[in-house]
Amino acid sequence: MRIRIAWQGASVMVTLRDTPTTRAAAAVLPFAPRADTWGEEVNFSVPIPALERESDAQQVVDPGTVCFWVAGSFPALPFGPTPIPIGKRVPAPGGHQHLGNHYAQPSLFGTVRDGDDITVSLAEADC
Repeated sequence: MRIRIAWQGASVMVTLRDTPTTRAAAAVLPFAPRADTWGEEVNFSVPIPALERESDAQQVVDPGTVCFWVAGSFPALPFGPTPIPIGKRVPAPGGHQHLGNHYAQPSLFGTVRDGDDITVSLAEADC
């Protein structure tokens, strides 16, 4: 499944893995949260209940990974260092559930500002 994450002036297509977390998020598409930035990471709320940590959750991910932060219960779109980086990789207490990947330059998410409107929807070909 592919989704589109859009904000003023830009968008990214994301290819999602088939996991319990992605299925829960897909069930509530489309939704339109506001962005929250933390260092070089974009986060936003998803109207789903708290989820269990999946067996392949990773403590540290690379920029360009689309993930769900287990402890915070929200998606994380890292594009560079956060306030607690490990080199260029991004750590998360409790782990990140790997939802999928996008193939844009990770730095594109640097154009998202705190409080920006975001739209998350199925990609046109998947509608």
